[in-house]
Amino acid sequence: MQKEIISRHQLEVTLQRLACQLVENHRDFSSTVIVGIQRRGVVLAQKLGEILCRDYGIKDLKIGTLDVTFFRDDFRRRESPAHANTTSILFPVDNQKVVFVDDVLHTGRTQRAALSAINSFGRPSKIELLVLIHRRYSRQLPIQPDYKGIQVDVAEGEKVIVDVTQGNERVYIEEI
Repeated sequence: MQKEIISRHQLEVTLQRLACQLVENHRDFSSTVIVGIQRRGVVLAQKLGEILCRDYGIKDLKIGTLDVTFFRDDFRRRESPAHANTTSILFPVDNQKVVFVDDVLHTGRTQRAALSAINSFGRPSKIELLVLIHRRYSRQLPIQPDYKGIQVDVAEGEKVIVDVTQGNERVYIEEI
């Protein structure tokens, strides 16, 4: 059974609001870079980038992608071999403000891995976290978002699914 919590239209409105908050805090992005965490964080970062460039006139926005697979603390505990995605950070992060973009903040382990992984590319002056879904009451690490689309309470045995398939964008809760 699926329960939709964000429709396609609501997703667009939420991304617009998040983009506005980013502009309020980073102005022209001259010292800020956006890094999407693989997989769905990358798509969300690209969508935010489009909004920032189109609606706010941000020029030369730097957007990268970060795969945290081999930085996760549960990497060796998986039953099936881990499959790495692409990391593409083609700009320096030294002394830059880095905004991580991810789809769901759940346990905090993915975001902790991103903090470790970004150090391979330099030393940012500041790191912020933007998530579409802030899932409360399931945190295993003391990580909180700086920007959040919506906050949800999800019961044990339920999973938040962010579908960013072109033309079918939505977020729903599914029993597992």
